[in-house]
Amino acid sequence: MARLGLGEGWTCAFANDFDPAKAATYRANFADAGRQNGEGHFHEGDVWKIAPADLPGQADLAWASSPCQDFSLAGARAGLSGGRSSAFFGFWKLMQALSAEGRGPTSVVIENVVGLLTSHGGADFTALCQALADQGYRFGVLEIDAARFTPQSRPRVFVVATRAPINGLSGESVFHSRAVRQAHERLPPALREAWVWWGLAAPPTRNSDLAALLDPDATARWHDVARTEALLDLMAPAHRAAVDQKVADGGRAVGAVFRRMRGQDQRAEVRFDGLAGCLRTPRGGSSRQTLLVIEGGQVRSRLLSPREGARLMGLPEGYSLPASQTAGLHVIGDGVAVPVVRWLGERLLAPLALRKTASVAAE
Repeated sequence: MARLGLGEGWTCAFANDFDPAKAATYRANFADAGRQNGEGHFHEGDVWKIAPADLPGQADLAWASSPCQDFSLAGARAGLSGGRSSAFFGFWKLMQALSAEGRGPTSVVIENVVGLLTSHGGADFTALCQALADQGYRFGVLEIDAARFTPQSRPRVFVVATRAPINGLSGESVFHSRAVRQAHERLPPALREAWVWWGLAAPPTRNSDLAALLDPDATARWHDVARTEALLDLMAPAHRAAVDQKVADGGRAVGAVFRRMRGQDQRAEVRFDGLAGCLRTPRGGSSRQTLLVIEGGQVRSRLLSPREGARLMGLPEGYSLPASQTAGLHVIGDGVAVPVVRWLGERLLAPLALRKTASVAAE
């Protein structure tokens, strides 16, 4: 999804993922990936087992989206020492080796959940910044919610680090959130010296909502009445009142529902703001997002489909998904929103790559 967002102006020299479903999906969508290791640029396997010699040339950009579970509340904030997010250090070991050979990437993007900024009281983020500074990178962070581009609430942090000239690319940005500013303040003075406030502009106002991206009602698989009533019974009074109000209004309304644990009780929470909740991987029933459609005084419910999830991630309609619904939702829930990458790429990453190219040409 990062590759799709960057677009045709970039050439992917090497890609890796250890997950078989995601690997198969990548190969199905990119002809140059190769059908198996050795035939194309895609490598399926543990990042720790990749050798520097496996990586060709010198890249303008290295992108790392390591598993986010250890940075999220669901992962109990295990941080960079966690078994999955420690994949970042497998990636970073390669970056260090490439730099030692004089072919380290000009720029690096590290994408993850917002919890990266506060994991272990900020110690994990400080360790990340130190790793970047030790290799001669200047860096800054942007917190971007996909809701600015597509009707899905999906805040993520993008750590953008570079060795290229940065003049003209810094300044104020709507993406300098409170969490980003607090993370900067927690850094030691020496690391704050290496910080860049990337001046990424805000995108135009989004003009689509959740309802516009859904499959036709006639083709959807709806829950039976009993299952819908059970879902409504899980709602706290305020959420049930919101549903009742939509029924009373008499029009069509589409809501997104998540089941969450509140204390010892499971609750269903609905939102009617035109946004889906953050898509997740289906590792358990409560992570599956449900749609509530109210029309003509009738309340119906169903699960969000993988294709609908793909639209919420900004993927093209022809993007190939796994045949299994569970595998499809897994691939989608672990991805990065394509329009976010496109905006970041066009307005920051491409200018950095061009500056590097111009610098090399001048030499």
